[in-house]
This record gives sequence, structure tokens and C-alpha cells, in this order.
Amino acid sequence: MIDLRSDTVTRPTEGMRRVMLEAPVGDDVFGEDPAVNRLEEYVADLLGKEAALYAPSGTMTNQIGVHVNTNRGEEVLLHEGSHIFVYEAGAPAMLSGVQLRTLAGEAGVLDSETVRAAVRPEDVHFPRSRLLCLENTHNTSGGKIFPLEDFATVAATATELGLKVHLDGARLFNAQAATGIPAREWCAHADTVSVCSSKGLGAPVGSLLAGDEETIMEARRARKAFGGGMRQAGIIAAASLYAFENHVDRLAEDHDHARNLASGLREAGYDVREPETNLVLVAVDDPSEFLQALAREGVLATPGRPGYVRFCTHLDACDVLGTGEGIQRVVAACLRASEPISPIRG
Repeated sequence: MIDLRSDTVTRPTEGMRRVMLEAPVGDDVFGEDPAVNRLEEYVADLLGKEAALYAPSGTMTNQIGVHVNTNRGEEVLLHEGSHIFVYEAGAPAMLSGVQLRTLAGEAGVLDSETVRAAVRPEDVHFPRSRLLCLENTHNTSGGKIFPLEDFATVAATATELGLKVHLDGARLFNAQAATGIPAREWCAHADTVSVCSSKGLGAPVGSLLAGDEETIMEARRARKAFGGGMRQAGIIAAASLYAFENHVDRLAEDHDHARNLASGLREAGYDVREPETNLVLVAVDDPSEFLQALAREGVLATPGRPGYVRFCTHLDACDVLGTGEGIQRVVAACLRASEPISPIRG
């Protein structure tokens, strides 16, 4: 079975398992786990922020980011295809009592004019616009990169209008690997940023929220309230630190495999969006039926945006996709899966 559903399906490498076994541990809720403390310091420095907080998932770090940057009854602006809006189970309303206002933007990118037009005037009838959430890379757009210049411009507009800025950077290091621009340069334009160690970087669990010290102290309180306080978490924190220290540069391999896979599928007649990072969107007539047939052929993928399926290249797929034979196996499986339903021809 070739599993291309997500870069979260990776298993710990031998080196990662070794550091997990040897990790010093303590009670993290008391701030006494040395492995967690070292991870938080490392990631804060990596992102150019004063402090960072370790949590079990990217959904939790995003939701803590929403919580510490807003008050109940306020409004959050974000792209209509953003992960926070589409894939986080309505958590902003449930956990923080805020309203989401979705905005349109090509390939996940919001511009200053759109944001300016969406900010509410001060009026007792309206919720206060308080937070702008941006995403890089953008999941539902197929791993698209938010260009740094555009990101800086829209973030500056938000700040000018009195909004805080939160960056969902679950795959931010894919943007770094693809462009050569350090992740911290995007982070410099955001008040808080969430990064994931289990997407792409290969850790079994864990994400971090970074920001200034005062905000992260409030985030620590929110993490406890949301049920994210962990005890001897050094065992998994050691894996996350190993991922940040050893697996960032290798993300370029996933991007190469994604481009090769896209090329093979395009040659086979599929309409494939050219990937910028590690996500490949392929147009098919009936995604649900196609995915079921594809699984019977030994390849797993997931639904993408409407009318598309998504293939995600990752660490555990390197051995398979690193050869032309592996790419052809996936393409051949797609063609067999398409026999009852034709691919959409480009």
C-alpha cells in the first residue's frame, strides 16, 4: 500500500525513536520538563519570537492563537478555504465565542483591499473586527505559498486597522524549503504563529504556538483550559525537536517527488495543478468513487477541493516515490481506478 493521504501518516525514524527513549522528562504543567523547555526555546528562536508553547495538535495551537488574540463576541477574518474555518470543527465559536467572516482570495492569498473592506466600522450593531488569520502554505489550494511581499503588505494593513495577525504555519517550513526564505521572515509580520512538527517533519505528535512572552503566558492558561496540559511530555517533545533539527531541509525531496508525480499524471491525461510544495491536486469526475477504486489498487489519497483528489508526498513515501518505477506505480493505479470514470482531460 502506498499511503499518500497526508504527511501526518509518517512513522518516527530510528534516530527519532532513540531520542524519545533517552529524553529527560518532568512535569510540563509545572514547567519542569527539560525536553519540552528546550523544544519551546528552540522553536521560539527559530521563528524569531520571544517564547513558544508546545501543544498536542495544530488545531489546538491555532485555536489558542484565536483565543489569546480576541474577546468573546468579536470577529475573525480569514480566507474561505482556510484550515481554521474548514477543518477545525467550528472550534472558534465553541471555545472562544467569536464569529468568523470568510473572505475570497486566489490560491489562499488575501489582499489589503479585501481586508480593508471587511473590517467593520465601530457601531453597536456590529461585532468588532479583531483578528486576521493567514495560512502558509495553503492546504485547500494545494500547498500554495503565500508570497512574502504580499503577506507583509496585508499583515501591515491589518495592523494599521487595529487587527492582530495569526499565522497558521502548519506547513510553513515547506514554504521555506521551496523559496529559500527563512520561516522567521513571514513570522516577523504576525503576532502569533502556529507550526507543526508532525506535518512534513515526521514527528508522531505536536505543534507549537509562538509569540511574545506575555501572549504565550496567556496561551499557557488557554492550553490548560482546553485540556492540552501534558505531564511527562518530554518523550514526544524530544521527537518534535529532532524533527525541527533534522527534517526541515529534506522537505525539498517531498517537493521533487510531488512535481514528478504531477508530471506523470499529466502525461497520463489528467488535469493536474502544478505543485509548489508537497500537495498534488488532481481533477476527477467523481472523487469519492475514484478514491475507493484507487484504494483497491493499493494507493491511498484524500479528497481535495471540490472536484479534486489530493496526493501528499512525505518522508515515508521517499523510498517509493524516489524512483521512476514508484511514480509509475501510482500513475498506473490511477488509470486503473479511472476506468469506470474518465479523468478530466487537460
